[in-house]
Amino acid sequence: MKILLIFISAMLINNFVLTKFLGICSFLGISKKLNAAVGMGLAVTFVMTLASTMSYMVYNWLLKPLGIEYLSTIAFVLVIAALVQFVEMVIQKKSPSLYKALGIYLPLITTNCAVLGMTVINIQQNYNFLESVVNGVGSALGYMLAIVLLAGIREKIDNNESIPVFLRGLPISLVTAGLMSIAFMSFQGLIH
Repeated sequence: MKILLIFISAMLINNFVLTKFLGICSFLGISKKLNAAVGMGLAVTFVMTLASTMSYMVYNWLLKPLGIEYLSTIAFVLVIAALVQFVEMVIQKKSPSLYKALGIYLPLITTNCAVLGMTVINIQQNYNFLESVVNGVGSALGYMLAIVLLAGIREKIDNNESIPVFLRGLPISLVTAGLMSIAFMSFQGLIH
């Protein structure tokens, strides 16, 4: 039961993008087209899932036994950077069009504060290995849900001529993201 609660909490209640406001750069930058948003969501899901696994092992099997837990942030950034490099190489080889669509935002997963935030929260909450992985997967799917929803809405909005000129583009995207955030905040009372 606790595993399910961690998953739901990470995906909906404590959604990194819409309730913690982490990972906003790629969230707003990639959400113009649905295909690119799905690709970014899958890449972040892969990286977050592996980062939760690897960071747990690095922290509990290396840093803690050596008494150097204070190096956890640096270690986590190195783990995430290595995973992103791997993902970048795979996407470039398997889907050059997606690699081009993601552009600069793909390497920015390395500095995506949502990925780093998830690894730090796993340690702060003292999650065991399974709980860390479930939190990573839930957080990643929450990110993917948010970016895909915004991309779908933005595609509809961009084709709408009734939106005033001064609101088109980023302003209406920010308003939309704010309204989505309010909607996700309604999940706050779901789990006590």
